[in-house]
Amino acid sequence: MDSYDDRGVGGGDGRVAGPDSGRVPTVPDPRAEPRTDPDSGPESGPGPETESGPGPEPRVGSEPRTGIAALSFPYQVAAAVALAVIGLITCTQLAMVFLHVAPSNTLTKQHGKGVDEWVYPEFEQNWKLFAPNPLQQNIAVHVRAEITGADGRRTTPWMNLSGEDGKAIRGNPLPSHVQQNELRRGWDFYLGSHDSQNRANGLRGTLSEQYIRRIVMLRLGEHDYGGTVERIQVRSEVRSVAAPAWSNEKISTKPSYRVLPWWTVTAADLPEGAADPKETDQ
Repeated sequence: MDSYDDRGVGGGDGRVAGPDSGRVPTVPDPRAEPRTDPDSGPESGPGPETESGPGPEPRVGSEPRTGIAALSFPYQVAAAVALAVIGLITCTQLAMVFLHVAPSNTLTKQHGKGVDEWVYPEFEQNWKLFAPNPLQQNIAVHVRAEITGADGRRTTPWMNLSGEDGKAIRGNPLPSHVQQNELRRGWDFYLGSHDSQNRANGLRGTLSEQYIRRIVMLRLGEHDYGGTVERIQVRSEVRSVAAPAWSNEKISTKPSYRVLPWWTVTAADLPEGAADPKETDQ
């Protein structure tokens, strides 16, 4: 019986028997690309599997630009100008409000009028909400007028000016600061400069009275009473805020009134442009 080597299956030197038994087989390099024959295509036969490595590294500077850098040059200039204007307005607003609430100093003494013109009426600061004893009353300002018309002289019913302001504010997502505070602050101004007998207690008493009369005539001008307003009378209605349902506190919500005397309307009380300039001078 022939041995395994004698049958030409394999030799001791590792060579395979056959026509080309003189050559030693080689192992293909896995990193080498497969050879391609122009007629038959890629080399047939299963090739060694290779692990896919990381792709080529991205080139420096190939990331997409974002933000203002992604805009064209004219838009970049416009965006920079807009940001500068917004920043300037913001800084000015903060500075004006700070000077408004700060104690009296050199800047406020020299430029106090300019600060007040910037702050009032839209940026007024009111800290009553954080006071030790916040306001717990609802105050409404009413007015009635004496009208002279074709049917003679008559007196109108009381008109709730504060109620009209409330209707203008209610449901309005951006109510005017004037609608919210003009009448209320004017009435506070009057109360602070008059005693309980409606007598002025300082130099600002006359000014506060003129302010109230101007506001009232502006509101009356929005209504047609069919005649000329000769006199007006103002009063306030004060009601305490009711206690909540879970509280045992008993608070009376009955209204109390403060009625001012009748005021004769003059040309100075009329809105600008509604009076004869000669009458206003007189």
